[in-house]
Amino acid sequence: MAWKSNFRVTALATAGLIGFFTGNFTERWKLTQNAWKCLHVNQNDEDDLLHEIRRMPGLPIFGTVSAASPGNKPSITEKELVPLESSPVPSKSIRVSEIMKYGFPGLDTVRSFDDYVLSYDRRNRVPHWVFEHLTKESLVYNESVDRSKCEFTEDASMHPYFRALNSDYRGSGFDRGHMAAAGNHRLCQKHVDQTFLLSNMAPQVGVGFNRHSWNRLEKYVRKMTRTYKNVYVCTGPLYLPRKESDGKMYIRYQVLGANSVAVPTHFFKVIVAETADQKLDMEAYVMPNQVIDDKTPLTAFQVPPESIERAAGLLFFDKLSRDKIRKINGSKSTVD
Repeated sequence: MAWKSNFRVTALATAGLIGFFTGNFTERWKLTQNAWKCLHVNQNDEDDLLHEIRRMPGLPIFGTVSAASPGNKPSITEKELVPLESSPVPSKSIRVSEIMKYGFPGLDTVRSFDDYVLSYDRRNRVPHWVFEHLTKESLVYNESVDRSKCEFTEDASMHPYFRALNSDYRGSGFDRGHMAAAGNHRLCQKHVDQTFLLSNMAPQVGVGFNRHSWNRLEKYVRKMTRTYKNVYVCTGPLYLPRKESDGKMYIRYQVLGANSVAVPTHFFKVIVAETADQKLDMEAYVMPNQVIDDKTPLTAFQVPPESIERAAGLLFFDKLSRDKIRKINGSKSTVD
């Protein structure tokens, strides 16, 4: 009969729809549960999160204030991370928050170590920038720390395609120049060991630069902690143009080894020094990667911080308003 045939069709269609929605719901539920499990595992796997940028405090956002321009608003308003239990040694996240108090210059391949933070240039196999926070207390000499035990080591956190190797530097005539200076991290052996990762290195002329004038600048920065409560220093390479015989401007630099580690033409340091009553002074230096007469005063290498920002493509101390800076390179700061 027709009505029986229609009933069977309706029953089959209804069963099919029920099966479809039940299966769809089941799959969605499974996916949700799996996603939750993955998230739960990742949140508790500290090894996987060692260098996870998402959890870093104080990340900048676009359109924030650079060291070279005026403004009042901070770049982000994240809650301060607080350890669950009080401890004489701050957690790694708290230390990153201290180091990066005034903002990140950029976010390309950021790595946080126990006592410094860097951004790695995977194409050139050198840092974009390295950030340190120095105090008089953090620089106290520890006789148990032995620099001779340190070995230059490739950074296993980088993909093998993008790592610098010791073999790249071997026989090149260039030093493996620290961006985060080993002398800035002698509070414990682990801290100084981490400064010997090749991700923290860039090729530097040895005699006459790395071991002399550049070393003088590093010592000067450490000496600033005698006057200032906090010293924040950002260091990195530059590749600056020069006019050649045809009258045109070119950026030319040598590369080393099988991995083409770039030899910077210059290096910079941008420093913000904070007094006990929170007054802020800024200094900025650019040195050519060449032999420099050791009698040349460091002030000869001072430059406006915005000139480094333009050349490096970075914004230094972007959470710090220009009008909060008392002096730049020893002169009273003015807001245009």
